[in-house]
Amino acid sequence: HGHPLGSLLHASSTPLQARKQWLADHLQVAGHFIVDEGAAQALRAGKSLLAVGIVNVRGQFDRGAVVTCTNERGALLASGLTNFSSQEAAKIMKKPSRDIESTLGYACEMEVIHRSNLVLL
Repeated sequence: HGHPLGSLLHASSTPLQARKQWLADHLQVAGHFIVDEGAAQALRAGKSLLAVGIVNVRGQFDRGAVVTCTNERGALLASGLTNFSSQEAAKIMKKPSRDIESTLGYACEMEVIHRSNLVLL
């Protein structure tokens, strides 16, 4: 009766903010990285997760899966899309980025989770 149908949603965020909101809300977590204090500080500062800061990998997951990151005391820090499978991550954890290619035997990303695919929790 003269009333428009549907909903009008106004964008209140940038595309990157919208992507991070989607990451935080809509994807099932497949695994877990436990990170050292240096990596925890880097994550809180909005930086990417590097292999050198990972002290443990939990779960079985493929590249592109959503994983969470906690510190060694169990505090939840972030979640994001991983550039490595759980097997790859276990091989490269605690290693500097320059050693990843030689450890895995092929060229790949330097970040385990790139900051644009990471959301702080």
